[in-house]
Amino acid sequence: MKRITTGAALAAGALAATALAFAPSAAAVTPTTATVTASCGIFGGGAATLTATQTGTSATLTLTSSAITAPVALSANSIASTLTMANSTGSSRVFSGTVNPAMAIGDDITVGPLPGTVASGDSLDFYKGSLKMVIFGVTVTCTSSAAQSPGPFVMS
Repeated sequence: MKRITTGAALAAGALAATALAFAPSAAAVTPTTATVTASCGIFGGGAATLTATQTGTSATLTLTSSAITAPVALSANSIASTLTMANSTGSSRVFSGTVNPAMAIGDDITVGPLPGTVASGDSLDFYKGSLKMVIFGVTVTCTSSAAQSPGPFVMS
């Protein structure tokens, strides 16, 4: 009985080691959330939260703000968004798509998750970048006059 138990334990250990060897490497962006102050011209402005995720060279960013509100009722996936992030280690990174929840007039604006491509070591900041949203043919551009807090998104 002892041989069977030992053999089973060795087989389980070998299987676990093999699974770890072939598991995709997990990449983590740090921090995962940051706060910015966005100015969107006549469309308003104020505090906004950026949330980042990363898997390898793919990343997504989502922007949510209670200070920037929907000017009209919007259906889901109706805002064409382009979020350009300044990259202190190279070229700017662009995250774009038509991803947003349905929003009533005055609801908090949320766009994303917007997909983009990143490289290990990228250091991305909304400051010196921009968010361009096209809503019913009207372009709204948001920028920031200060670095995001607590700091840039650093890709691993």
